Amino acid sequence: MKYIVTTSKSIEQASDDLQKAVTDHKFGVLHIHNIKETLNKKGVEFSNECRIFEVCNPHKAKEVLTNDISLNMALPCRISIYEDHGETKIGMIKPSALLASLSDSASLKKVADEVEAISIQIIDQAQ
Repeated sequence: MKYIVTTSKSIEQASDDLQKAVTDHKFGVLHIHNIKETLNKKGVEFSNECRIFEVCNPHKAKEVLTNDISLNMALPCRISIYEDHGETKIGMIKPSALLASLSDSASLKKVADEVEAISIQIIDQAQ
């Protein structure tokens, strides 16, 4: 259900490379959640770097939403870069697994498979 790779890059370099890979594959970064920074600002000590990138391809999003508007709750896709036991990881929940748990639509499965394949390419490029 998850796709996670380890990289020798720093969080900063992996973040920069992920943003470029997203653009190279005609997706966009809608927002970046810096979990460590957000929690620390709220007085909650959290030492691990963790950034969650909300990414989207508007054409694929429209296909999903046209098929089932309630799936807006599963969008946009998220790709995370985080520290885990001293290693930098890049990962996501596979869109095919996520949408399969929410719908049995064959057309949605096709879109999820396409988005997953591109998302894996994005992560591998950023790695």
